[in-house]
Amino acid sequence: MNLLDFLIPSAYAQAATTAQPGAGGFGMMLLLPILIAMMYFLMIRPQMKRQKEHTAMLSGLSRGDEVITSGGIAGVVTDIGDNFVTVEVADNVRVRVQKAAVGNVLPKGTLKSA
Repeated sequence: MNLLDFLIPSAYAQAATTAQPGAGGFGMMLLLPILIAMMYFLMIRPQMKRQKEHTAMLSGLSRGDEVITSGGIAGVVTDIGDNFVTVEVADNVRVRVQKAAVGNVLPKGTLKSA
C-alpha cells in the first residue's frame, strides 16, 4: 500500500442488477401533479395575491395621499390620470410617474414628520 490508497479510495464494479421495465412509471405519474400543485401554492398563488392587493391599492389612490414609488421617491399625490400619477416631492417640484410605479401608500403625516 502506498500513501495514495489512503487519500483516494478504490472504486470496485458492482454486479449488474436487472431493472424491471415500467417500475418507475407510476411514481413519475404521481410525482408530476404533486410538483405542479407545490409550484402553484408556493409561487403562483402568493404572486397573484400580491398583484390583487397592489391593484386594489392603486384603485383606492386619491389626491393628498402620501406615497413611495418603487424607485424610492416619496411625495404627495397631486393629480391622478389613467396611467400616470403626479407626485409632489418638494414645494413646487412635481414628478410624473407611472401609476404602477407607486409602491406603497404611507399613513397621513408621515412625510411631514420626516
